[in-house]
Amino acid sequence: MTEDLGGRYTVTLDLDGVTGKAALMDRVARALALPDWFGRNWDALADSLSDHTVWPEGAVEQGLLIVVRGWRPYADAAPEEWRTAEEVFTEAADRTEALTVVLALGGTS
Repeated sequence: MTEDLGGRYTVTLDLDGVTGKAALMDRVARALALPDWFGRNWDALADSLSDHTVWPEGAVEQGLLIVVRGWRPYADAAPEEWRTAEEVFTEAADRTEALTVVLALGGTS
């Protein structure tokens, strides 16, 4: 789902029901429409988040805002994996000024 928030191209990454890395990678691949060759591992995720050439059309010009919703159950079920995911999101955003990743604290509506 995309929305216009602050002029950025916004993608909602809904993690509802995700309790492991494989499901996380599938959700990210779907939400960002990543290419079939996306490796579904932490390094591939970091590379894809930092590489505007694989971002959705329109995101390069506007900047990309990823809103992560429904993440708390995953963080509770797999805290070490979730810490790694947070590190990957943070490092990618630090490397790419046009990328912002935010964790939604409220509900999914």
